[in-house]
Amino acid sequence: MGLGIFALAGLPFLQFNFSFEQFFPSEDEDLEFFQNFIKDFETDDNFLLLAFEKEPDVFEKDFLGQVDSLTKVIRQMPYIEEVRSLTSLEFPRKTPFGPVPVRVLPFEDSTKLSEAAKILPKDPRFSGRLLSEDGSDIIVFVKTIDNLSLPASRELRKELDPALENIAPQPYHYLGRAYFQTELVDMQTWEVAKSSIIAGILISIVMFFLYRKPMGIAISLTSISLSLLLFFGYLAWSGSALNVMAALYPILMIIVGTSDVIHIMSKYIDEGLKSDNRKKVLFVTIKEIGLATLLTSITTAIGFASLSYSRITSIQEFGYNAAIGVLIAYVAVIFFTTSWLSYYDPSELQKAGKLSRWWPNQLNRLYNFTRFRKKWIWAGLVVGVLLSAWGISMISTNYTIMENLPEGYKVRSDFEYFEKMFGGYRPYEYALMSEDGGAMTDYQKMKAIHQLEEYLKEHPEVQRVNGPSEAFQLVEYYQNNNKLASYAFPSDEGRYEQHKKTLSRLGAAGRLNALVTEDGQKARVSATVQDIGADRIKEVQKDIRDWFEPIATEVGLSFKATGTGVIFDKNSVYVRESLIYGLGLAIGIVSLLMGLLFRSFAMLLIALVPNVVPLIMAGALLGFTGTDLEAGIAIIFAVVFGIAVDDTIHFLSKYKIARSKGQSREEAIQTTFVETGKAILLTSIILFAGFMILFFSVHPPTRTVGWLISVTLVSALAADLLLIPLLVRWIGKKED
Repeated sequence: MGLGIFALAGLPFLQFNFSFEQFFPSEDEDLEFFQNFIKDFETDDNFLLLAFEKEPDVFEKDFLGQVDSLTKVIRQMPYIEEVRSLTSLEFPRKTPFGPVPVRVLPFEDSTKLSEAAKILPKDPRFSGRLLSEDGSDIIVFVKTIDNLSLPASRELRKELDPALENIAPQPYHYLGRAYFQTELVDMQTWEVAKSSIIAGILISIVMFFLYRKPMGIAISLTSISLSLLLFFGYLAWSGSALNVMAALYPILMIIVGTSDVIHIMSKYIDEGLKSDNRKKVLFVTIKEIGLATLLTSITTAIGFASLSYSRITSIQEFGYNAAIGVLIAYVAVIFFTTSWLSYYDPSELQKAGKLSRWWPNQLNRLYNFTRFRKKWIWAGLVVGVLLSAWGISMISTNYTIMENLPEGYKVRSDFEYFEKMFGGYRPYEYALMSEDGGAMTDYQKMKAIHQLEEYLKEHPEVQRVNGPSEAFQLVEYYQNNNKLASYAFPSDEGRYEQHKKTLSRLGAAGRLNALVTEDGQKARVSATVQDIGADRIKEVQKDIRDWFEPIATEVGLSFKATGTGVIFDKNSVYVRESLIYGLGLAIGIVSLLMGLLFRSFAMLLIALVPNVVPLIMAGALLGFTGTDLEAGIAIIFAVVFGIAVDDTIHFLSKYKIARSKGQSREEAIQTTFVETGKAILLTSIILFAGFMILFFSVHPPTRTVGWLISVTLVSALAADLLLIPLLVRWIGKKED
């Protein structure tokens, strides 16, 4: 009771968090390079894009007046470093008296506005950046401080959202770090609450039909609720923030707690039919099922803990927390549930009726099926493995950001809008380094950088290219009286050197300084790339690298693709690596535990074979359904293995006990079916229904995890109840 109160007191401190950094692979050389790179420059996600659309085009006085008013208001908001809009931008114009700043879009003057409508959509300085190519959409670019935290994002949006509703033209679209953080954390909070409520209702219904007596229902539901409360209390007091996979926690805790409760209470009720001695009944229950439940909790925890070998922080945290949660559920059930059960006779917990007679009959029929239909089962196994191998061969890692955004939320529709109109969100950077000590502003090096910028623009997937050579293009544009056709890189070194001197006079040196380090040894070319999938982006990178490498080498440059998008995409490499290593270690540890428990190599083999089947099935489902293997999806293998092995342990533990009482192999198998099969079937049904709750999630990876685990656990149940008896008869016979 004291622990429950302590846990309850911690719930107000429960934290939610989201950032793309959670999905960065740790101890990665490219991540280390990127972290050093942004020290020299700045982060690549320190922005908000605010877009406004108007048909047939945005060149209307009142509309642009609203955009301009919003721009001025945003400049006064916290955490803002810069705001850019066509309505306030100025560029120098060459006059006999020197450079004179001229507004790009003087929207108050109808004549100049009409001229701008013809020119600006074609202007390479703005088209696809601050203005759509057809002139129907305009962007306000907002630069924020680096590494904007969640509280800071909320504070910024508290001022920005009312301004967008009251000042800005409608409709508007959002994109950027502050928007993603706040929207996805709110989604997580709702998902956790929703999944907890639905799971609670589901379990209440199951317990009602299972026990049909108030005390049996009360004990089971209270035990499960206590497990969930203690787990969230642990998260709160340990300071563990809930991330994008947080919706899985309540489901996991409820179904793991339910499994433990059903096994304990089913054994207590069954033993109560054999003896009136309540203490003896409880002792047998704890001795036979308590030990098996401890082992299943340990093996499940090991399955989750295998995720700690992932290089992705969010996956590691999920694995640690889920493993601890499983053990918390066991402790709650073994101490709280058994203590409460000791006050009641088994007859007071479950109402006898037709259902109590139905279970043994059906389980005996299933037992007979395994006895007389062995060829069918073996044939089904062979066909299933061959089909699974085919499915596994089709697994892809070409995942996209879109797949991780909640359906039905504005954050997803806004992301789709920017993908269509402005080339997407994924930051895409090139870091360039001088290899011969020469400055990046040397003509040959800058010319090579310009070639890279132009080559990037030739790729339809790459948008909003921004590099240091643009500063010299702007000077060329100025020197030719702002003629659009003259917006080009200087044609010879002499003219280039003149432009270097002109830069400071025009106030454009700052533009160059933001993209070239003070010592002149490093430069940055930034862009965005459309959400075309990790594999396709790798193809684009290879094409650019192969083309630019000879040019860079010739002028003494080295270069490297970097940025949050590039780092994020490396997960596809590490997901498979960590998955194989982590699962291999988990299987090894579980094998050791099985060996210590059964002290028989044959029984060890019997225990492991059925648990490989669901892992193969999970891989096949990924391939056949075209589901990309990414960080959030990869956890299904650890979950499936950790949970599937539970039923195997319960089945074989009961079989071993029956054999120790002098029963023959066949008698022991039948006894196991009748006495343990009920609990295994019930917990599997609850597991299936529990994870299927996630199918109603708005978060696509969570939904995919839910139905994949549910379907895969059906194969785990089939493997336990159909394969284990065959393996016991075949392999176990050799050890008799």
